[in-house]
Amino acid sequence: MKQGFYRVCEVLLALIFLGAGLNGYLVWFGFEPLFPTSPKAMDFLGTGYLLVLVKSVECLCGLMLFMRRFIPLTLLVLLPLIVNILAFHMFVDPELLPMAIVLILLESTLLWHYKGNFKSLLSAKSKPDLSV
Repeated sequence: MKQGFYRVCEVLLALIFLGAGLNGYLVWFGFEPLFPTSPKAMDFLGTGYLLVLVKSVECLCGLMLFMRRFIPLTLLVLLPLIVNILAFHMFVDPELLPMAIVLILLESTLLWHYKGNFKSLLSAKSKPDLSV
């Protein structure tokens, strides 16, 4: 039962980021977005390299979550994006703040579920792998 809950969280996070990434590419190509976007966020990202970089990372991470590949790494890559999304909607454009809170909840839930994968990253004294 618990595994199903975490899989639903993964799929929801994947859908959100894959949808947001593809939506950003539509904007970049000059089409109307399929999903609502924050005009202030689009002004901030512009139509240059930053929009493409952020949306590429979102698409890639969404696909990785769907395929269940490198999930701990994907969660770490998404963490600064999600924190930035939350801060942006808290201080600049509160209209989409509920979505940012959902993202934080999903990310926190999945980070907690995969916490065993991060123990070596959080150790004070690391041990090198001498077998190489």
